[in-house]
Amino acid sequence: MSLVSNKSHKQSKTNRAVRATVLLLITVALALAGCNRKAIYSHYEHTELDGWSATDSLVFDLDPLKADCTYSERIGLRANGEFPYQGIVLVIDQRVLPSGKHYVDTLKARLADEDGTFLGSGNNYFQYDFSLRELDLQKGDSLHFCIRHAMNGETLPGISDVGVTVEVKGEK
Repeated sequence: MSLVSNKSHKQSKTNRAVRATVLLLITVALALAGCNRKAIYSHYEHTELDGWSATDSLVFDLDPLKADCTYSERIGLRANGEFPYQGIVLVIDQRVLPSGKHYVDTLKARLADEDGTFLGSGNNYFQYDFSLRELDLQKGDSLHFCIRHAMNGETLPGISDVGVTVEVKGEK
């Protein structure tokens, strides 16, 4: 009789541990999903790894916005070990439509330290995320981005993707 109750006790402890693990995973998944609800746009464009030409602009277009809000913008970048510099210079040309507001930003970002160790997260490809600006936009506004690099040389190796993320910062 004591063998059965001992076995039953072990199964009960195992069932509780499994339920606790499942509950923890569900909680983490919901928390992560809640964090992403603020992002209204997140898109990456691929570049040629053997060389992103200085004349090739990456274009991003957001559909008309659904609310009057303050929006924060970020630029994402993925690089690999073929990237030959410590930093990168990006030119971000942005238009707000239909108002025609125009912004041009130069983003100077450090990707590696003096020893050539990449500072981004990852192993073979390194992810970077840079804040760009905050904008007060109206319902119906849309955004158009053109991004190019402004580095010396015709082509820039080692950059695999460039992205734009727009998040709701707060309602007006």
